[in-house]
Amino acid sequence: MNAPSSTYGLSREARNLHWLLSNLVEEVPGVRSVVVVSTDGLMLLSSDTRHHGASSDPAAQDGPKGSSADLATIVSGVGSLTLGAAKLMDGGSVKQTMVAMDEGSLFVMSISDGSLLGVHATPDCDMTVVAYHMALFVGRAGHVLTPELRNELRRSLEHAQ
Repeated sequence: MNAPSSTYGLSREARNLHWLLSNLVEEVPGVRSVVVVSTDGLMLLSSDTRHHGASSDPAAQDGPKGSSADLATIVSGVGSLTLGAAKLMDGGSVKQTMVAMDEGSLFVMSISDGSLLGVHATPDCDMTVVAYHMALFVGRAGHVLTPELRNELRRSLEHAQ
């Protein structure tokens, strides 16, 4: 598979993460959009090329209003909230959070470095399939998300804007 133009000039590890993210969206039924958010709430990866502002394409409005930046904000907030709840309840670390809504589902899964994987899916998605593929992504991505790679991903998003 050829790397999309958005990955041109990136390291092999960064291109692989982009490929894994794209594969998650393309191969898992019901997945609308995906983001990876760093521990400080900054978006590192996105399945959406519209990082800021609403799209004029009605078909692209399947995700949260506006952009992948909105999904990243939601994922960061949910992650922070559940981490706080786990601390108050002496529950240990948070592995996964799932929010089922009338018109969609939100999944947030922890990555080993403290980053978060967020998935916005359709309300009729098979939640076990989505969670399984998220776990695969986390297993493959967790060991390569080094501080250097996180910085590279942040810079590539800044340049894409």
